[in-house]
Amino acid sequence: MKELHVIILSITLFFTCIKAHLSAADESRDQVRPAVVAGMFYPGGADELREMVRTFFKDARGVKVPGKIRGLVSPHAGYIYSGIVAAAGYRQIDPSTRTVILLGPSHRFPLRGTSIPEVQAYRTPLGDVRLARLASTLLRSPGFESVPEAHRAEHSLEVQLPFLQVMLRGFEIVPILTNSSDPKALATTLAPYIGEDTLVVASSDLSHYYSYETAIGLDRICTTAIPNCKFSDMPLCEACGKQAVLTLMHIAKIRGWQGILLDYRNSGNTAGGKNRVVGYTSIAFVDRKEMTMTIKETLSTQDREALLKLARSAIAARLVKGAKVDRPRQVSSVLNELRGCFVTLHKHGQLRGCIGTIEPICSLLECVERNAQSAAFDDPRFPTLNVDELKEIDIEISVLSVPEPLSFNDGKDLRRKLEPNLHGVILSRGTHRSTFLPQVWKQLPEKEQFLEHLCLKGGMSPKAWQDPETRVEVYEAEVFGEDDFK
Repeated sequence: MKELHVIILSITLFFTCIKAHLSAADESRDQVRPAVVAGMFYPGGADELREMVRTFFKDARGVKVPGKIRGLVSPHAGYIYSGIVAAAGYRQIDPSTRTVILLGPSHRFPLRGTSIPEVQAYRTPLGDVRLARLASTLLRSPGFESVPEAHRAEHSLEVQLPFLQVMLRGFEIVPILTNSSDPKALATTLAPYIGEDTLVVASSDLSHYYSYETAIGLDRICTTAIPNCKFSDMPLCEACGKQAVLTLMHIAKIRGWQGILLDYRNSGNTAGGKNRVVGYTSIAFVDRKEMTMTIKETLSTQDREALLKLARSAIAARLVKGAKVDRPRQVSSVLNELRGCFVTLHKHGQLRGCIGTIEPICSLLECVERNAQSAAFDDPRFPTLNVDELKEIDIEISVLSVPEPLSFNDGKDLRRKLEPNLHGVILSRGTHRSTFLPQVWKQLPEKEQFLEHLCLKGGMSPKAWQDPETRVEVYEAEVFGEDDFK
């Protein structure tokens, strides 16, 4: 009888322990991860937060995506710094999206593996966002674990949610933190679960605390390598969420997605000084099979006149006492688009200065104003323009399309693919980079001569263009000048 009592007691204790364990597990699953940076990185009140995000969507600029966004690189700083950049991508996501895989770094906890939290939902002032069943499925897969300490105070995933909540309805998330896990292996695991209603977001800022100009140069490595899945250049890319970005790049390669740079700015452009800045970018990935041809918006006669007037007044403002930059008050939408441009100065038919920006990192208005002054006063090949020369110069503006990579097998193949007088060409090899505008074909009409001079301009071997390891990009230019209006 005594033995039976002991057995019954042991069984009771066993089931009590099991019940306690299951209750703890249920409690863990029922947990809601609270908002930890509300009121700091973004407003703590729902109405204020919603209005801020909607304003970002209205004011954001950048390239229009030619298709459905499947992946997105988005920044995770305080909204006053990076919100406008994040909005350039989020405002274009498909409203039918139902599952969002969020990839980001663990800033405060030294995470070794890949962690998914065992919670039911993430909370922001705009409400709760539930975790998808895929989160539990992945947690049972090799290579995944749950490290609560990593997620507890991490902002990289949380700050993405309000943008999603304003754009989407009824979506769920798979929050993943990754610092040192193999991005290719993680991408291989995730790729089969990505359906037509899935969006993959890699949360990352770019370089930290360099001067404004230094940051632009460093971040250009990232904004060129990421959309083109140029893995060999990624060791030079400074990004706090690099593992997340690399994972998305590998997914893009597996699924056949093409990257598109939507926006780039740093804190010196948004809400900070220019001595120590942080870089931000928005890069979309679109299925190549679904990409539609975008109609290039050309500039109207009024747009061209406004830009030429802006360029001349920007130069005069530095030379003539009391002169002001004549910025147009009413402009077409094209002038506010992110576009690359060059401003060229001629004096009596001879080059007097030429400075430009290839990547679309600022509005066309800002690009023309900045490069007009640089062409007049900062071109190292010429002395600074003086006030007596102002009436003698003619201004020419080249508005660039977004550069596109051109693959080739050898020098012969590259020569065949280039189109003189149409293509502007960029050559990149390691840290060396150079470009010729389409107008240069007039001076160097032979393709081999054109390419050899371009190599030499960039400090490369004159035959570097024949090597497929040399990166080649092409763009077109809409060229107009003051002579056209005389």
